[in-house]
Amino acid sequence: MVQYIDNGQRKKIVEQLQHILADTFVLYFKTHTYHWNVTGVHFDMLHKLFGDQYTEMWEAMDDIAERIRALGMMAPMNVAEMMKPSDLSENTSKMSSLDMVVDLAKSHETVSRHIANAIEVTSSFGDEVTTDLLIGRQTVHDKTAWMLNATASE
Repeated sequence: MVQYIDNGQRKKIVEQLQHILADTFVLYFKTHTYHWNVTGVHFDMLHKLFGDQYTEMWEAMDDIAERIRALGMMAPMNVAEMMKPSDLSENTSKMSSLDMVVDLAKSHETVSRHIANAIEVTSSFGDEVTTDLLIGRQTVHDKTAWMLNATASE
């Protein structure tokens, strides 16, 4: 467990990480379902793109959860606990491939904003390891949003 950050600060950092983990899980699942259900003339390209994106997020969730553990707290133990901190919405209806792309771009932008807030917290407490992890995550979400927005523009 990280000893150079006091308990109160670690708790606030973990709250931020739990929110990012929840957002990542919801976005991972949404991306995976779009991968399964995409149709249309851009099927092959989007099917592969979504597959690459959800695979990257699956691996990222492990890094985030392990950082929570390194900070001395428990990672979520069930799906409800995992998803609770997220304010991203899940899709419940059939969407066109373009709507899927636009929805994912917006979700990545939202996650990036949440990460920016978390970076402020972790930086203020001198937790450079978590800050570095979050900067890497924000870079991925910003680039993914850009790529999805570019894909959606015609």
